[in-house]
Amino acid sequence: MKSLEELRELRAELEKEISARNSEGKPKIIIGMGTCGIAAGARDILQAVTQELRKRNLDVITTQTGCIGMCEQEPLMDVQLPGQDRITYGKITAKDVERIVVEHLINGNVVAELAVARLEEGGV
Repeated sequence: MKSLEELRELRAELEKEISARNSEGKPKIIIGMGTCGIAAGARDILQAVTQELRKRNLDVITTQTGCIGMCEQEPLMDVQLPGQDRITYGKITAKDVERIVVEHLINGNVVAELAVARLEEGGV
């Protein structure tokens, strides 16, 4: 930070991100960031997701979660479009992120060969 104005800009940007996370009716991406996920490369996945969403100017709620118990499938990333089932993608790489964003988030088609689970919308 070099000026008060830069700090204000950063605050505005962060407030926008927080507001977006709390918005309903938007697509969601959840990245497993437990110890097992981080060890398997989840930080790279998070970075790739952030870059891809910015590049395409997509309004998507992106959150992190701890271990969900499928350690052998890490890194894990869930995608849920409004009103649709939540799809978990496993053993993904940063290179897979662009494909998942384009095919699933934008076009609405599950990338079947990378999917490892489906949680029905409204399920527990």
